[in-house]
Amino acid sequence: MPFQIRPVKEFIVRPALPAALSRLPELGLNLMWRWNHSVRAVFRRLDPAAWKNSHRNPVVMLGQLEQAILERAAADPRFLALYRNACQVLDTYLAARVPSDMLVAYFSMEYGLLDCLPIYSGGLGVLSGDHLKASSDALLPLVGVGLLYQNGYLRQKLDPEGWQQEHTPVNDFYSLPITPETGTDGGELIVSVVLTDVEVFLKVWRIDVGRVRLYLLDSNIPRNAAAEHREITNQLYGGDNHKRIHQEIVLGIGGLRALKTLGLHPTVYHMNEGHSAFLAIERIRVLMAEQNLNFEEALAASRINNVFTTHTSVPAGLDRFDGGMIREHFAAYCQNAGIPFETFLALGRAAEAGPNEPFSMAICAMQTSAFRNAVSRLHRRVSQEMWAGLWPNLPVWEVPIASVTNGVHLTSWINGDLANLYDQYLQADWREGAISAESWDHINEIPAADLWEAHRKRKRRLVAFVRERAVASALARNAPASEVERAGELLDPEALTIGFARRFATYKRATLVFRDLARLKRLLANAKMPVQLVVSGKAHPKDLPGKALIREIVQFSKDPDLAGRVVFVEDYGIEVASELVQAVDLWLNTPRRGEEACGTSGIKAGINGVLNLSVLDGWFDEAAEDSGGWAIGNREPHSPDGDEVHAAAIYSILENEIVPLYYETREEGVPRRWVCRLRQSLRYVSANYNCQRMVEDYRSQLYDPAHRAYEAMARDNFSAARQYASWNQRLRQRWPEVRILDAGIGRASTVTTGTSMPLEARIDLAGLTPGDVLAEALVGRIGPRGDLEETQVLALAPKGQEGTVIAFGCDFAPHTSGRLGFAVRLSPNHYSDPLNRPCNAPIKWHHPES
Repeated sequence: MPFQIRPVKEFIVRPALPAALSRLPELGLNLMWRWNHSVRAVFRRLDPAAWKNSHRNPVVMLGQLEQAILERAAADPRFLALYRNACQVLDTYLAARVPSDMLVAYFSMEYGLLDCLPIYSGGLGVLSGDHLKASSDALLPLVGVGLLYQNGYLRQKLDPEGWQQEHTPVNDFYSLPITPETGTDGGELIVSVVLTDVEVFLKVWRIDVGRVRLYLLDSNIPRNAAAEHREITNQLYGGDNHKRIHQEIVLGIGGLRALKTLGLHPTVYHMNEGHSAFLAIERIRVLMAEQNLNFEEALAASRINNVFTTHTSVPAGLDRFDGGMIREHFAAYCQNAGIPFETFLALGRAAEAGPNEPFSMAICAMQTSAFRNAVSRLHRRVSQEMWAGLWPNLPVWEVPIASVTNGVHLTSWINGDLANLYDQYLQADWREGAISAESWDHINEIPAADLWEAHRKRKRRLVAFVRERAVASALARNAPASEVERAGELLDPEALTIGFARRFATYKRATLVFRDLARLKRLLANAKMPVQLVVSGKAHPKDLPGKALIREIVQFSKDPDLAGRVVFVEDYGIEVASELVQAVDLWLNTPRRGEEACGTSGIKAGINGVLNLSVLDGWFDEAAEDSGGWAIGNREPHSPDGDEVHAAAIYSILENEIVPLYYETREEGVPRRWVCRLRQSLRYVSANYNCQRMVEDYRSQLYDPAHRAYEAMARDNFSAARQYASWNQRLRQRWPEVRILDAGIGRASTVTTGTSMPLEARIDLAGLTPGDVLAEALVGRIGPRGDLEETQVLALAPKGQEGTVIAFGCDFAPHTSGRLGFAVRLSPNHYSDPLNRPCNAPIKWHHPES
């Protein structure tokens, strides 16, 4: 290793600010400026060039400004008025509080908050960032927990052939809008975890996201002697499984310990994906140690207020660790906690798993959470099928996974020109996300010419942005002068512009639109009705097929017949995404149906009046008919010829509907029917797919019930947890002897609609009481394969008793004719909501043939 100079002492240098501007650092350190134009305007007005050159990083900007600029601003009454207003806006915002004894702890592996803070890789991180911002706006008491990566996620450049080249920027934490958290002694706040018998120390940092605080853990500190431990938080999704398990122990266990050290006591724990599932194990350990609970009692007490959100549609996207690695990291942990290691291991495995089955973080999160959700209605159905094995005795449609469709944080993603129109036509608090869905109908009052001009203005800005990036890229690779000149002439601000930007995973089918090159060329090169395509996205460094897709697109863009009609924009991130979703005319989305959990980029486009052309997947599956866009294909499952069919559909819709509509005869320069669809997109998508609605759904469906359940469970020194565990042990001992003896209809097998008929079952409870069980009849139409369809679930009440045999029954009046049938099942009655049903919960069905 070459000689390195090490400092003997560290010290921090802060900008020398005039007294009149002393709160500038405070304004910059609270990320409210990211979505509040009044605060952001202070930095933009202070020095527009410095703001842009700092990549909109107020900490860097203030550190680089010449003192003369600051002194001039402090003496400028116009700037001081802007500055004082921003301070008042921040103070008023932070002062608004709603008393609550609930606190949600939100754990995520990545957060996409700022382009200058690259601790995210894609949609999961951006969604996490939007979740924090919307929680802040909604006065939801929430804290975030994550990791602070020394190296940012990859920056992308393309070589002359179009192959992706990556480099990872090094984050200088003291030049970012983050703050080291301090302990009660005024020093740095440090927590620790044990990794294979070595104590690893973690520094806690804080980001203020409006009213919400985000705590990030950093292992790259001198107290960690081993490079292996300092590098745990080196890079998001970097390294092998060994590093991944270290990161996830730090996130889940270290994150929980950080909250405790900070004096925070959450009443709800939200695992955003399975990366943080070890927090559930740590909660069990803490309850066993501090409340003197046994494992079953602690599992019951902790499970009741854990929320798990799955974003994955395919098993390959899940983190799994082999049993040997789990034993290496948790054998001593379990021994010290009094948890049998095999019991711990079973939490991450399906019930029928063999001894060599890996430990799944998603299964662990499923088994330790009472509340689980997918991120769109279709994704719920996909997840129910994917995880049906954890509830082997339930029909797929009853697998207890709810759905909360994702949304986006409106004021972070709506472009400034539209926002200015909304300030005139919508009610004043639209920026706070407080308006009703119906209030978005006021968009109908905005003149079509004003809407169209706002869109054209953003499009001109996009063209300038793309040209500037392309010229900079060409100059950086020493391209010939002719190529630099062509880069400065890319795109036509008047042409129909299609955007496609996302992570280049193969299931997203980025090259689907390039499948028939001759047909695509005819579309793009049409002199009377030109079309152009702007593409952006990154492939994971190890994803060679994804990199090949990017190269294929770049090679196609060099076709001389296309004359700059196809452009690939390098280094996709929040900034590039914002420019694209706010300005293109059409957003193209082509995943294999069922594999895109939600797909929020299309939502971001929709709230900016960009029309969607999309496969019926994720959010668009539930919004297609009302969003003003076009669907690719129907709701058929993916088939071997699906790519061919969908590509043909894209060309057909473009040729016959979209392009003619965009270029139809215009009154006063406005394409009226296109603007009608644009207006529909603005109204419907903004009203229904905003993050404020999403957060309120989480609050009402998941957070509030989890909070109330935990309050009840924790009362009287967790007596309810002790009673539950005792009851559950007694039930499981008796359960093998419980039998459904018979079931039937208490009258003729043919009845008329509306006529009440008794459904009956006799059940031997083997000493259990009727209150211990839930007997149900499932009534439905008998399908062609002999199974029940369109099923209705009815509770059967106890009607009489003979020894240990209980007669259960209810009355049922059919309202449809045809061949109907019913089935009978029995399950433990220890949950108030079927969505809380534990994995592998015992269920007995009546099987007459047995």
